[in-house]
Amino acid sequence: MEKLISRRQHGFTDYSYVPLALALPKLAGFADTTPRAAMLARVLASNILASSIFTRAEWGIVKKIPFKTHLVLDVAVGAFAASAPWLFGFASNKAARNSFLLLGAFGLLAGGLSKPEELPQR
Repeated sequence: MEKLISRRQHGFTDYSYVPLALALPKLAGFADTTPRAAMLARVLASNILASSIFTRAEWGIVKKIPFKTHLVLDVAVGAFAASAPWLFGFASNKAARNSFLLLGAFGLLAGGLSKPEELPQR
């Protein structure tokens, strides 16, 4: 299967994931009822932001992490996010659970559908 997302486009997915993950607790209404899930959403957003900043790509700032490694991290974070409601005991909160399933799907799709092309060395 041909990968649909270019390295350049992938940066947009990462930098849009961060505000989405930060806003979901308030938007979905679980910020006050499930503080563990709200904190985990902030941790996930921070993780994606850090990996984006350090990735060797057009949109990376420090450019230390190979793009292929970044994709593996995205898939791992996506799988972690999708399983988090059960791992951290908030699966009974429908809003929190579905938000993390959304974040997980976002990470899995972004990582899995991106072309693993490294940025050429200068």
